[in-house]
Amino acid sequence: MIRHCLFPVAGFGTRFLPATKTIPKELLPILDKPLIQYAVDESHESGLSVMVFVINEHKLAIKKYFEPFPYLESLISTSPKIEKLNCINKITKNCNLNFINQTEMLGLGHAILQGKNIIGKNPFAVILPDDLCHNEDQSVMSQMIEIFKENKDKCVIAVEEVNIKDIEKYGVISFKSSSNNIYQVDDMVEKPAYNDAPSNLAIIGRYILTPDIFEVLEHTKPDQNGEIQITNALREFAKIGKVLAYKFKGRRIDCGSVEGYIKANVFFSDNN
Repeated sequence: MIRHCLFPVAGFGTRFLPATKTIPKELLPILDKPLIQYAVDESHESGLSVMVFVINEHKLAIKKYFEPFPYLESLISTSPKIEKLNCINKITKNCNLNFINQTEMLGLGHAILQGKNIIGKNPFAVILPDDLCHNEDQSVMSQMIEIFKENKDKCVIAVEEVNIKDIEKYGVISFKSSSNNIYQVDDMVEKPAYNDAPSNLAIIGRYILTPDIFEVLEHTKPDQNGEIQITNALREFAKIGKVLAYKFKGRRIDCGSVEGYIKANVFFSDNN
């Protein structure tokens, strides 16, 4: 039912300079596996097989990462090290990989809009690799797909409770009802002041979107920074009851900051 997953990975990762001057943030390793691989693995394990990467012309290394490297493979072909490439090979063999060059970075909504021609009239997932999610039993995206199967006309977004003093970093939901960690969203606010936040449920980087979101994004006005925000587009759906929020089972680590990136390495080192 859902086959497509979009990865918005065109940002420059300036919080990780100078490393990200030449290395895409998404290729920085969590232990021995780059951040993008965790996101792609979650997508594939959730049954998604059409991967859409929104990159820019300076981040072609992400595309290169998924391409064959015959010379290296021949060097280690008789060594146990060849198995370390299995995580990449299973993706390239079983999935359809698409790379789109985003010429202007004008917000998450704009990045998602770049996938319109490939995704077409299909529902699709969006995974932000910065939000590294872990669950031993079932991935966050798999959990969300199960909810979508029962609510095919609605978008599903992942949320988690955050400290109210940190709420201004996130999009935040307002809801009119809830059951079993599923919330019927009636509004959203992008990065509110903590005393104006309608709840402490923050939107994190996992979405399932219906294809009519593209039409809304095309008509969504840029914010004060000139960016098209997916939160603003989803507000239109929320007001007519077409958005569910799900407080997922598992742990999220924000790898968009150096502090979170270090936490992720420590966490996976302790649980490896």
